[in-house]
Amino acid sequence: MNDLAVIKFFEELEPPESVRAELLRGEIVLSGSSDLVHNGNVMEAVDQIPREPWSRLQTQCVDMLADVSAPVPDLVVIERGAGPDQGTYMPAEVVTALVEVVSKTSADRDYGVKRAMYAASGVPVYLIIDPIMAHCVLFTEPEGTGEEAEYQVQRTSKFGCPVPMEHLGIELDTTGFGTFSNVKPHRRP
Repeated sequence: MNDLAVIKFFEELEPPESVRAELLRGEIVLSGSSDLVHNGNVMEAVDQIPREPWSRLQTQCVDMLADVSAPVPDLVVIERGAGPDQGTYMPAEVVTALVEVVSKTSADRDYGVKRAMYAASGVPVYLIIDPIMAHCVLFTEPEGTGEEAEYQVQRTSKFGCPVPMEHLGIELDTTGFGTFSNVKPHRRP
């Protein structure tokens, strides 16, 4: 199937309710409903990002179709008034920050393919909230193209320590972030 056919198939896909579909470098990935720890961590982050000057969009599809990708991050942060007023996709060019909360099965995607996609699309800030490892990883200064793209700056902060997010003008308080119990640690980032 060529790239245009994959994109068309993805755009016409109607997954069952509570199933999220993402297009990640030509692969359609389906995931089930998030658990309470995951959703609580997203809510903690949203509550700390001021409504002015930011729009905080949850589960908004981001247009990276030139990369045959349309990820659905847990949180998309754009300047209020930037981007379209309607439609399915938010153009990557207007995104200031993307946030992913690691689930029990998403660590490799969040730290791997999504990090490279977001860097290749020039997204200035990528924050991973990781309830498995009880830390946040902040990536800034994207550089490069394709699968070789990478963020030049990486900062890890344990839960309980603040995460300075200069691009948003905040210091993210991580003391309210929850962790998963009885989950095997991973080896990322």
